[in-house]
Amino acid sequence: MSQTFDVNLEIIQEFSQSKKEPSWMTAVRGDAFSRLNTIEMPKPDKTKLDKWDFYSIKHTVIDSETYSSTDALPDEVKKVVDIESVDNLYVQYNNTPAFIKVDPKLEAQGVIIKNIHTAMAEHSDLVQQYFMAEAVKVDEHRLTALHAALLNGGLFVYVPKNVVIESPIQMVVLHDNEEVNLFNHVLIVADESSEVTYVENYISTIPSSKGQLNLISEVIAKDNSKITYGTVDFLCKGLTGHVIRRGVAAQDAVIDWALGLMNDGDTINDNTTYLMGDNSASDLKIVVVGRGKQKLNFTTQIIQYGKNSVGHILKHGVMKDSASSIFNGIGYIKHGATKADAQQESRVLMLSEKSRGDANPILLIDEDDVTAGHAASAGRVDPMQLFYLMSRGISKQEAERLVIHGFLAPVVNVLPIEAVKRQLTEVIEQKVTSKN
Repeated sequence: MSQTFDVNLEIIQEFSQSKKEPSWMTAVRGDAFSRLNTIEMPKPDKTKLDKWDFYSIKHTVIDSETYSSTDALPDEVKKVVDIESVDNLYVQYNNTPAFIKVDPKLEAQGVIIKNIHTAMAEHSDLVQQYFMAEAVKVDEHRLTALHAALLNGGLFVYVPKNVVIESPIQMVVLHDNEEVNLFNHVLIVADESSEVTYVENYISTIPSSKGQLNLISEVIAKDNSKITYGTVDFLCKGLTGHVIRRGVAAQDAVIDWALGLMNDGDTINDNTTYLMGDNSASDLKIVVVGRGKQKLNFTTQIIQYGKNSVGHILKHGVMKDSASSIFNGIGYIKHGATKADAQQESRVLMLSEKSRGDANPILLIDEDDVTAGHAASAGRVDPMQLFYLMSRGISKQEAERLVIHGFLAPVVNVLPIEAVKRQLTEVIEQKVTSKN
């Protein structure tokens, strides 16, 4: 199906040049845009995208405020940042790089933490080596090509060999303009025997938007490195979303995920980790709360090529009102991945008669000498749990609220920044108790 846009090739090229991007990135944008009508849309399981609006894209440049210090940051940002102790922080206000703070000791060690456009301009060869090369391909489908063509924000992180970053790196994206399109790209590369923790927050301060959400994160863990990736997404209604977060782990590498996916718009989420090296591992934890008339689709995969690799998936979701969700969890052990271990658990609580949750655990095993298992459930809050709490004088509403918080706690508790934990707890509370 052919699509038309309010942007054109000339506008895309002018935008790339205004950001001082290297010629290779300008070429990537142009090639991706010119091929949009020849590349197919993604096909998420049990979700038809023909009525989803991914294309109402206008060329809107929003010059938002910038900040000279952490003290000057908006209150919405301060709520999710431990201001007194934060060492590495990047704030994006709509599409504007608004603030950055990097520990000088890390810069002296060769660590790079820069907005994606500056990184392309100043570290062109390094970014080009990894940008949409391993985890995500430009021409994978139409929405990845659209992302490459219209990329307008994001962050690049590079950790050199043998460097262990003890303080988390945090990115906060503040969204308060209904015309803004978020095409953010996050690229994290941990070189051999390095370690980094990265946490991001997407926050809307408006009730609804007319913009588009197309996010891609690529996480590359070299031999014996470790990347811990946490996020809390809480963007408003109206942002039709396609979100990809993917990792590639080499030998003895670890990529752990803790994702609080709380956006209020219809969203397709693709989280995939490729365990390419022997003894590589990934532990993935996701919590979701859907409300209103949201339509949500989550495809979560850990694909294991390495011997003795370990892939564990835990997904807990709560659906209320008329919200519906598809949870597809896929553990795929490839031929040759002997002694691999693939485990997954997907559970959905439905809080109303009209809400829907579909949990589908899938194991694909192409090797004999492996360990694998799965569990899945979709249903109401356990009446025995409610009875136990109510028998101790707690009201039914409060008992249900406590059960839900306990159900989602496995992800909340592993987020590495206390302010982010508090934010996710508050978002869960807001979404569970809200009236739609």
